[in-house]
Amino acid sequence: MKNFKLLITLFTLSLVFPLNAQRIKTGIEVLKSQNFKILEGKRVGLITNPTGIDNNLTSTVDILNNAPNVNLVALYGPEHGVRGDIHAGDKVDSSVDAATGLPVHSLYGATRKPTPEMLKDIDVLVYDIQDIGCRSFTYISTMGVAMEAAAENDKEFIVLDRPNPLGGNKVEGNLVEDPYISFVSQFKIPYLYGLTCGELALLINKEFMSEKPCDLKVVKMKKWKRKMTYEDTGLQWVPSSPHIPHPHSAVFYPISGILGELGYMSIGVGYTIPFQMFAAPWIKAEEFAQRMNQLNLPGIKFRPIHLKPFYSVGKGEHLQGVQVHVVNYKKANLSEIQFYIMQEVANLYPEKKIFDNCNKSRFNMFDKVSGSNYIREKFSQNNNWNDVKDYWNKDVADFMKLSKKYYLYK
Repeated sequence: MKNFKLLITLFTLSLVFPLNAQRIKTGIEVLKSQNFKILEGKRVGLITNPTGIDNNLTSTVDILNNAPNVNLVALYGPEHGVRGDIHAGDKVDSSVDAATGLPVHSLYGATRKPTPEMLKDIDVLVYDIQDIGCRSFTYISTMGVAMEAAAENDKEFIVLDRPNPLGGNKVEGNLVEDPYISFVSQFKIPYLYGLTCGELALLINKEFMSEKPCDLKVVKMKKWKRKMTYEDTGLQWVPSSPHIPHPHSAVFYPISGILGELGYMSIGVGYTIPFQMFAAPWIKAEEFAQRMNQLNLPGIKFRPIHLKPFYSVGKGEHLQGVQVHVVNYKKANLSEIQFYIMQEVANLYPEKKIFDNCNKSRFNMFDKVSGSNYIREKFSQNNNWNDVKDYWNKDVADFMKLSKKYYLYK
């Protein structure tokens, strides 16, 4: 009878806590377990947003503010703000945090780099934000320029490490070229870079700040492995932006985000599956899905979809297109899918070729996110992905060799 009750209890627990779930300790959890020792006696500034939480979903802001041996004196808000109350791309104003009374300095408004005035009352900057493993997501840009500011103002910089939701093995895309360095491509890294934010900070500090590196420390995670996607960690997900509501959203962001910069087709932003689809009023869903599936892209299937977006591109219109399904993540080449979409649009609907019909003023952002104008200009000649595929992948092997020097995890 006792054994039967034990089995029932274990079965019930397995429904709540799956047996294959990994209990990863993120940087903030490790910092707590060390009783915040590396922050003692220092005036602390914190760069964070709602994704900065411990395993109990408590904000890092509140953890540090309530720790008796930590002197948290200022907060710094990236895109969307410290508390996540700012819409994508909107200016973040400096303010006072209602919960703690601490000053909040904006890093997505008049300046995106902490000024000497912002840093004068602190000794150390702590960074705790969940990124999505893609260079066009602005949080890693905030981290990098804050590291530069820390070096210039002789401040210590500490990264509380978090998982790369794409895992540590997926690297795709060319390095950013000099004319296209911007806040959506701040550093010369691939589009998908296969590093945690802590590992990336180490690389930035050594490779891009060699003349004046910052005093950098990374609080490592425990039990994270490179092969893990976010679902493997057992951690709860907090939306890293309004259109990244789930861990799998990070997988789909690089599938459609570059094409999405053109505003020509719906990629699901404004519908219930952001970044997971491609649709337009002139597409025939079943025909287009069949054509895309005939490409036999590794790890990917396409399903016909009909929809009316609630807002953004195609709002209120009857659109048709395809939903992207990732059926084998390890085999899938995420970022190239949108270029195959563009290729087949040109083949099936030649009067709707994307670069011939979209708003030309959006080419600049497309190039910045791509890291080069070559991708757009070469592709648009024949609308054929094979014309630019080698260029897109030309830096992957060298970057993977370089980045291994900064691995903190196996």
